Amino acid sequence: MLSLSRKLSKINPSPTLSLTAQAKAMKSQGIDVISFGAGEPDFDTPLAIKTAAKNAIDTGFTKYTPATGTVELKEAIVEKLLKDNGLKYEPSQIVVSCGAKHSLYGVLQAICNPKDEVIIIAPYWVSYPEMIKLADAKVKVIKTSEKNGFRVIPKQIEKAITKKTKALILNSPSNPAGVIYSEKELKEIADIVVKNNIYVISDEIYEKLTYDGEKHISIASFGEDIKAQTITVNGVSKAYSMTGWRIGYLAASKDIVKGVSLLQEHSTSNPSSISQKAALEALKMDERTINKMTEEFSKRRTLMSSLLDKIDKITYFNPKGAFYMYCDISKTKMKAADLARKLLDDKKVVVIPGEAFGSDKHIRLSFATSSENITKGLDRLKTWLEQL
Repeated sequence: MLSLSRKLSKINPSPTLSLTAQAKAMKSQGIDVISFGAGEPDFDTPLAIKTAAKNAIDTGFTKYTPATGTVELKEAIVEKLLKDNGLKYEPSQIVVSCGAKHSLYGVLQAICNPKDEVIIIAPYWVSYPEMIKLADAKVKVIKTSEKNGFRVIPKQIEKAITKKTKALILNSPSNPAGVIYSEKELKEIADIVVKNNIYVISDEIYEKLTYDGEKHISIASFGEDIKAQTITVNGVSKAYSMTGWRIGYLAASKDIVKGVSLLQEHSTSNPSSISQKAALEALKMDERTINKMTEEFSKRRTLMSSLLDKIDKITYFNPKGAFYMYCDISKTKMKAADLARKLLDDKKVVVIPGEAFGSDKHIRLSFATSSENITKGLDRLKTWLEQL
């Protein structure tokens, strides 16, 4: 029998995608499933964005574009980064990809060599370790605790850096804990990055989804030195409810851009031409649409926390950004994967087990679902835990 690549033996499947797919399959069979798994807004894509996509089809904008995106979309991204983040880039420093995940994958492939180390902060997004391994690099995890708000202490980063360290991945607001780093913290991290001459990959996909007056700050905004060592990654998926359109982008130095561009030329070629027109419209939109969505998420966050307060065996961390509750299930005496599987079997409720984020004592609940589903789903969870 012919063998497959040894790389694949290192990679774990995404529990987020597999559980969400299982829930959708069950729903298609008429089963009443409540899912807290989705990493996507449940709102429809705004009408103006859909109209722009339809116009692209109707006017024949359905051919290849440059592999790294159209000039007009890159110019809109440049304008967005300057206006929102205080970052000055040229269009030649932008790569448009098939989603922010694709941008992250491309960056790691472009910068990593065998035996390089990439630092990630636990709890971390499920795909970071797998992407690092696919780039033939080694994963180095810094653990945080709820006592410290799941925030990395800059000294922890400095201690974790070795001669083999190539990059730090920083996610703010973060998935799954919703952590937002302050200006002071980011400046300290920036100083460490510059001093040790490593890259920082700044995943800013949740930047528009913040609560309690918190503001997102881009680490690359603290001067030319840190900017030169930062790859800023973002996209339109979360803020504009465009997950399926698959448009992400990165901004970086020209040598990074050149490397990622080569990869895209010989792998995916360009992102969808139609989706690029839709993304262009999204970046031109009035932000009142985003604000309305964020306000609704804030209400759901309050609802979810009030209901979780009534469940004795679960505690939670109140997020400042994104749309997830990261919950401690230690009191149940169950591992997260076992709890998630049994909860789905018994009560038809989907939660994401924390093993994928670096902890078997946590689960992630998404509040990117209706208030009705939040109430019904958490009532089922409470009843189930009481019966255990």
